Amino acid sequence: MQTFISHCEAETEAIGREFAAKLPDGSVIAMYGDLGAGKTAFVRGMAKGMGLDCRVSSPTFTIVNEYLGERELIHFDMYRLGSSDELFDIGWEDYLARGAVCAVEWSENVDDAFFGDEIKLTIEKLSDTDRKITIEEGEA
Repeated sequence: MQTFISHCEAETEAIGREFAAKLPDGSVIAMYGDLGAGKTAFVRGMAKGMGLDCRVSSPTFTIVNEYLGERELIHFDMYRLGSSDELFDIGWEDYLARGAVCAVEWSENVDDAFFGDEIKLTIEKLSDTDRKITIEEGEA
């Protein structure tokens, strides 16, 4: 388990960038944290760390955003989903089969869609600006 303290959005992005730079393709990141904790900022950093030159935004209304380049990042937001059945209905297994890195915000809404090998990322608000970021490796 790794723990980081971020004091601003730019630091959260930097942690995400470093994290993703060595992340293997096919990794699934189950993200947990309150509204405004910094999950999307972390994914922005991930995209940079993966060498993707794109605008990363929250997929709250679209459910999924795809960022393509030499590597592929698929960014899910499960906030509006009621169950993992809805995730499977939009093609969860097909996304996994592509071998892209999948970052899933609001994973608590679809916990039963994971297989136990995902990386669990939790972002806790410590103050208006400070965040505690915890990264736990899944079972290999």
